[in-house]
Amino acid sequence: MSASSNEPLSSASAEHPTPRPTSGSVLKKLGPGLITGAADDDPSGIATYSQAGAQFGPNMLWTMLLTYPLMSAIQLVSARIGRVTGSGLAVNMAAILPKQLVVGLVCLLFVANCINIGANLVAMGASVELALGIPSLPITICFAIVSLLLQMFVPYERYANLLKWLTLVLFAYIAVLFVVKIDWAATLKGFVWPSFPLTSDSFTVIVAILGTTISPYLFFWQSSQEVEEIDRKDEAEPLEEAPHQAPKELSRIELDTFAGMAVSNIVAIAIMMCTAATLHASGKTEINSAADVAEALKPIAGNFAFALFSIGIVGTGLLSIPVLAGSAAYAFAETQDWKIGLDHKPWEAVGFYGVIAAATTLGLLLEFVPLDPVKALFWSAVINGFVAVPIMAAMMIIVSSKKQMKEFAAPMSMRLFGWGATAVMALAAIAMLIF
Repeated sequence: MSASSNEPLSSASAEHPTPRPTSGSVLKKLGPGLITGAADDDPSGIATYSQAGAQFGPNMLWTMLLTYPLMSAIQLVSARIGRVTGSGLAVNMAAILPKQLVVGLVCLLFVANCINIGANLVAMGASVELALGIPSLPITICFAIVSLLLQMFVPYERYANLLKWLTLVLFAYIAVLFVVKIDWAATLKGFVWPSFPLTSDSFTVIVAILGTTISPYLFFWQSSQEVEEIDRKDEAEPLEEAPHQAPKELSRIELDTFAGMAVSNIVAIAIMMCTAATLHASGKTEINSAADVAEALKPIAGNFAFALFSIGIVGTGLLSIPVLAGSAAYAFAETQDWKIGLDHKPWEAVGFYGVIAAATTLGLLLEFVPLDPVKALFWSAVINGFVAVPIMAAMMIIVSSKKQMKEFAAPMSMRLFGWGATAVMALAAIAMLIF
């Protein structure tokens, strides 16, 4: 599924040979893709993976083998569109779809993101209350304010580096595996020969896993971050205007995306394995939130596992909320031709930052609504599952178009996996309606 192999390039590429990568340069290549993959494991995702492990033991691990190539392909497509055209997804979608349809899809994205933000904030506040005994409401409000201020007033380069460092908190979930007893034979069987009933409950969990793993907000975020990279660096240009930059940039995007999606899936696997070995094994099969998982782990796996899980919820929440709010802002602002970008001050891009503030505030208001966290996450996954299908189809049309992508139209391998991911999401949406 190489994004850079067999690329037809202009003769300019011969005049600008790609420098041989060094070990020090590899880490610098990790950015938008790494952050996107890590943000996928937000508290709502943690709750979904935990429910899968608690309810079905290791028998949902096979979904991770399915989602990795599909999510990698579709994220490569979104990054490629942004880097080649120098414009975000909404701008490119408007070139092939009626603007009213694009605006409608973006509005549904905004609703789903607000629900996700709210669920994440609630989980973060609950985790701190469990760990420190501090009431959750003021903590939740503080998290929302801190996240909003970071996006508005921290320069983009520093802000992106901060998000990159926050991804390290995901290793807390891998560490949990070392303090619980894993049935490795059952775990291996869950990857290659799972056993679960074909019921509405099992299909709901499968759809929720797909919806939280292959989510529309991740498409918009990674594409827009590639545009930000172009705007931030004086020497960087859209590849359609500077094809000699293609070998280096497409190689970076490929490494960044595959690494980011690998981090996302490895952490998801660790969470499923952990909850299967503890909660499912002890008979606790119902999870209401990510904080519930941490609380349930305490008597079963001990204080250390509880502390690691709680730290992970807070860290991934701080990482994911800016991505959720920012992706909605990029998408909506692009449809309105507003000034866009985290490099601008709030008073320079009022509409863009207004959407970020609105998404964060509306998400925070869920703290005051008597809404079941599981139902909120479920309906968020439903919205994501349905919205993803037309967006992914539009992305595949764009990335395959020589008119829009010029010589950087997607190679056949990317088209096969990209359309495969689109088909899987469509089938999941249909299955949700049938079952």
